Amino acid sequence: MFPISDENPQLSLPIITYALIGLNILAWLGLQGLGQEPALSASICQFGLIPADLSGNFINSGAAFCTIDGQASGLTTISSMFMHGGWMHIIGNMWFLYIFGNNVEDAMGPLRFLAFYLLCGLAAASAQFFVDSASPIPMVGASGAIGGVMGAYIVLYPRVHVHMLIFLGFFVTTVAIPAIAMLGYWIVVQLIGGFNSIGGAAGGGTAFWAHIGGFAAGMALIFVFKNETLLKRHPYRGWQQRDHPDKAWKKVKHKMGRWQ
Repeated sequence: MFPISDENPQLSLPIITYALIGLNILAWLGLQGLGQEPALSASICQFGLIPADLSGNFINSGAAFCTIDGQASGLTTISSMFMHGGWMHIIGNMWFLYIFGNNVEDAMGPLRFLAFYLLCGLAAASAQFFVDSASPIPMVGASGAIGGVMGAYIVLYPRVHVHMLIFLGFFVTTVAIPAIAMLGYWIVVQLIGGFNSIGGAAGGGTAFWAHIGGFAAGMALIFVFKNETLLKRHPYRGWQQRDHPDKAWKKVKHKMGRWQ
């Protein structure tokens, strides 16, 4: 399943969401060479977060992808949020940020959203570091911070319908399901992958605990960062009743037209 849109109206220009997407794209272009070597590997080693390098714990460093010298800067916890490992990695992350980021930014305003996003990214990196501080594998990607955005979304708009693209062999269809079901399914998958990765089980190169940590941080921090005045503008916030998806979407578009 892959989200293609939601039925949550965008009420203000999400300038930070767009700026974050732009910064990630600029990093992919300017620092990572569009995924071409040697720029890709060099950028991952220089700007990625390597737990073993940060902790000074070199137990598993014999299989290190990058040189580990114990001189890592804590700034890599920030820079790693803007690095990616491949085309599908950055496209998937930016798409999720585009789908869910605008409405979360709507609920708190641009400056609060920027602080919220960065804190969720730091929480995500901390969670992965805590679980495996001896890992020599560089951690890169915006998915931990975006996990925080999704954690906030499930608290703010649990009943908003998300349109999903579903592949069933050669048959492709779409279905609209509540955000709590879609995002709930996503975090359950991360939890399964996270617990399976403990003790050296294969994790497929995915930082599951970063996703879990970011999601949990987003669910908690939204209560601090949300702006009730801004949130009250949203017709589908919380658990209040809503119409059938198609009718609801048309109603919101009509109302927004009248407000203009």
